[in-house]
Amino acid sequence: MEEQKAKTEEVKEEAKDFVNHIGDFLETYYQLLTVRLAKTVVDITSSLINSIILALLGFLFLSFVSLGVAWWLGNVVGNRTGGFFITAGIYLVIIVVLIAMRKKLIFPFLRNFLTRKIYE
Repeated sequence: MEEQKAKTEEVKEEAKDFVNHIGDFLETYYQLLTVRLAKTVVDITSSLINSIILALLGFLFLSFVSLGVAWWLGNVVGNRTGGFFITAGIYLVIIVVLIAMRKKLIFPFLRNFLTRKIYE
């Protein structure tokens, strides 16, 4: 009888240890998920900030190049206003082409890019 009580106590003690180990495992797993989520958020945020800075610098670069091209075309044509209208026309053609290609080219590219960034 005492031998059976000792075995029962031993089983109870092992069950308590097992429950403690499961609790430790779940806590560690939760911490791991938290770290992974934080890393993903930091990566996405840093990519977003980098993209915003590059877009701003690209916009400034494009603005100055556009002004230079418009001024130069104005001198070539002999009418500065005409140079600016020609440059605006070039941009209008680019916009129309981008709108026409957005479903076949731009949306899939953005979708794939964002999916890669999320799972990186």
